[in-house]
Amino acid sequence: MSEFSQLHDAAYKAERSASRKLAAATGITEDEALHRTLTAAAGLAGLASLLATRLAQRHADAARIEARAHHKAALDARRKARHDGPPAAWRAWFDGSAHPNPGRCGIGGVLQGPAGATVEVSRAAGYGNSSEAEYRALIAVLHAAVERRASDLVIYGDSRVVIDDINGPALYAAVSLAGYRAEAQSLMAQLDGVTVRWIPRHKNAAADALSQRGAAIPE
Repeated sequence: MSEFSQLHDAAYKAERSASRKLAAATGITEDEALHRTLTAAAGLAGLASLLATRLAQRHADAARIEARAHHKAALDARRKARHDGPPAAWRAWFDGSAHPNPGRCGIGGVLQGPAGATVEVSRAAGYGNSSEAEYRALIAVLHAAVERRASDLVIYGDSRVVIDDINGPALYAAVSLAGYRAEAQSLMAQLDGVTVRWIPRHKNAAADALSQRGAAIPE
């Protein structure tokens, strides 16, 4: 690498700008102007020392950027593993909606079997709030799973309220949702291995679309 290439790589934006102005004012080349600017910035330490210091800074910055990228990739991988979980024989997704909230409810769900068979749920579900609609959707998916004797089933939903309620201890369960919780747990007890996991809303698009469609169906 030439000396002037090293100077350009080491110079800060403000130093390059000052060098262009110096070149325009004095008639010297921009490379010469940059050499003067960085020599002045180096002071008693000398230009070679300044270049070495800034090269070390660049390497350190690059290492930090790479470390952050690796850290983010590791976090993304852990999130994906937490959201998606290991492959299961049966998988399902559920969602419920209320228009307004509380209001007319629609429920949606998708149940997929190991042989590729898919069952969809999409229907109106009475009146209630969004959490009640979500629980009704979960119960509908569980009914479908019980009817098909599903096993090793992982069910995904984007409702923190319902996921935390069904997975949490009875002591902290929502009193207003107690009936739904009891029905869901009764159905889960009939299945050979079932887990309910939270996923972000954008990963639950199919069940959401079915719930919105269900809310529009006349009862």
